[in-house]
Amino acid sequence: MPATLLHTHRVEKPWGRHDLGLGFGDVPAGGDPVGEIWFQAPGDTTPDLLIKYLFTGEKLSVQVHPDDEEAHKRGLPRGKDECWTILSAAPDSTIALGPKQPVSADGLRAAALDGSIEDMLDWVPVKAGDFYYAPSGTIHAIGAGLTLIEVQQNSETTYRLYDYGRPRELHLDDGVAVAHLDPYRPITSPGPVDANRTVLVEGPKFVLERWTGGADHAVSLPDGVTAWIVPIHGSGEVAGVAFKAGECATVTGAETITTSADADYLFAYPGTTRI
Repeated sequence: MPATLLHTHRVEKPWGRHDLGLGFGDVPAGGDPVGEIWFQAPGDTTPDLLIKYLFTGEKLSVQVHPDDEEAHKRGLPRGKDECWTILSAAPDSTIALGPKQPVSADGLRAAALDGSIEDMLDWVPVKAGDFYYAPSGTIHAIGAGLTLIEVQQNSETTYRLYDYGRPRELHLDDGVAVAHLDPYRPITSPGPVDANRTVLVEGPKFVLERWTGGADHAVSLPDGVTAWIVPIHGSGEVAGVAFKAGECATVTGAETITTSADADYLFAYPGTTRI
């Protein structure tokens, strides 16, 4: 099929929330908090990308992901570059991206063990509409009070360096080995193409565009390449498959995406350059 509306899968997390909103339905009283909603195709598939919503009631662990090379050394299929589009944020919400100053591997390990890693990191304030790209190897922690869309390589390999005393496993050997020890350097987004289209990420692992204003979007994807449509506002249709905010669809081949006048959506596909 040239287009598919993906299924949703709720993932319970200790740092998640009961109030999800966005049409997802809140968690019943007494239920475990939900931290993530994944969008997945029916059946057993392993696509290149994974799309999630995140709902944070507490800070996520301080963590790091391997790149492809480090993942392959460990027998894993791929690393994990990821990026975040912030949908809503409490007034004091922050995200940690890299250390404030260069740190040695031994210094990073020691800080993870004694908890001083929290103060070592560069916590930046975030607000609705912000966008951040975290290449694999970036030490990071997503703060509380956020709702965001995450676009990532399809890998759940996470090395926790610090978890605020929660009883979860840490992965100091692997985490320190793959971590970037210098301060985070933001990527330069390619930026607007025209009034309706902005390229947020152009490689090396995927391309991410943001489309607004209800303009039709004709796509022609090479054989074997799948693209993800992630509506933030509004609704639309592609190849006879309808979608709306809070949903996610995939498309292959040559198709035209038609949307409502208020449409605002992300368009993601694997690769190094825009199609």
